[in-house]
Amino acid sequence: MNTRVCLIDAQEIRRIIESVAAGNTDADEALEKLARLPYEDAGVALLDHHRSLRTGLHEVVYGAGKTPSQLAEITGRLYERSGVVLVTRTDAEGYAAVKSVVPDARFNELGGLVWADRRPPEPSVGGIAVVTAGTADLPVAEEASETARLMGCDVNRIADVGVAGLHRTLSSLPALREAKVLVVIAGMEGALPSVVAGLVKAPVIAVPTSAGYGASFGGIAALLAMLNSCAAGIAVVNIDNGFGAGVMAAKIVRAIAGRD
Repeated sequence: MNTRVCLIDAQEIRRIIESVAAGNTDADEALEKLARLPYEDAGVALLDHHRSLRTGLHEVVYGAGKTPSQLAEITGRLYERSGVVLVTRTDAEGYAAVKSVVPDARFNELGGLVWADRRPPEPSVGGIAVVTAGTADLPVAEEASETARLMGCDVNRIADVGVAGLHRTLSSLPALREAKVLVVIAGMEGALPSVVAGLVKAPVIAVPTSAGYGASFGGIAALLAMLNSCAAGIAVVNIDNGFGAGVMAAKIVRAIAGRD
């Protein structure tokens, strides 16, 4: 049996067969649906419709570098099949392109995100706190929060508690300690994740941002500080990678809740 056939999910095949049996789908349409599993050649990309079944997360579109026509083609096909789409690192032009094929698409301008979700609602999973050192870190926090939300999680936001005013961090301690996992976002010298990790039991996902003056080297200083933290229980993602942090946080709390 070849790899493509092995990857096809049995429940999806059952749904197609039952739809044919009920007279809701004809044989040609069923054959076309089966042919698109596990991925579809859209010309500009190979769309991985099977990803959520393997990993728990649908395919997400990285918007930077894609033309409006490419975004429209990719997102239209993904949304048609899955009922959910998320585009990261995009702008108003990208939003217009997606909305032309996904009318219910919404735009998070601060986070540079476009998303739409018509899936049946399910009870959300709590336990994620997204913590930012300063206002300049909010775009990355938006990316992390929206990503986790589309993975079925509630997110508690704790903003502007950087180490320049440590009393603000300490006043948020009850909320910090309630979280099952914390995404802690900071630029400049990147000290906040170390401080938080020294105060809580939950794992900390540290996100360095490119906010800072020249010697921050576009976030490299914060990245190295977080990687070299002496506080235990910290994992570090790439500079400005709110998406990666949101996925990791969601996977942790969903695993705790027995939802995966």
